Amino acid sequence: MAFTRFNAKPKDETKRSEGVTTMIEAEKLFQIAVLLPATTVAGWFAGHWLDGKLNQHWIGVTGMLAGGVLGMVYVIRLAMQSFKESDARGEVAKDDETEEK
Repeated sequence: MAFTRFNAKPKDETKRSEGVTTMIEAEKLFQIAVLLPATTVAGWFAGHWLDGKLNQHWIGVTGMLAGGVLGMVYVIRLAMQSFKESDARGEVAKDDETEEK
């Protein structure tokens, strides 16, 4: 009795189509565009709330700056991850071209 290896997905189905890849990239860019203002506003709201509780007037600005910095850190991390993924896809495309020749 011969033993055959079971593959859950054939090789052709594991590759993403170009349309799906484009949609994933667009989603990442949209996430970056929404994330930075959202974290800045969230920091301002948190600081404004603390201003009211502690009877101060400077915590709102500090919260806004902290939210902006935290948002920027996350945006940079997303960008670095995106560059790594695009480099990995570029290497795969080069390997496919050499196999076809």
